[in-house]
Amino acid sequence: MRLADVAFEGDALVARFLNGSIISVDLNHYPRLQQATPVQRKKWRLIGKGLGVHWENLDEDLSVENLLFASARAMR
Repeated sequence: MRLADVAFEGDALVARFLNGSIISVDLNHYPRLQQATPVQRKKWRLIGKGLGVHWENLDEDLSVENLLFASARAMR
């Protein structure tokens, strides 16, 4: 799966994938993003042709694998 977009809704990171799938992950999994300002959160770019996302000003990288793992862990 490859990312198309990420956004923030309340206390969650919402990841949208090229295949149309959407997952939501609570920000408590990602302290840097949780503590970031809305402006800082918006400054991201896709990396690895959509296999991850990077926030340069926060020194934060998340892979699709990490997002899917956090999402699945929250469903338990």
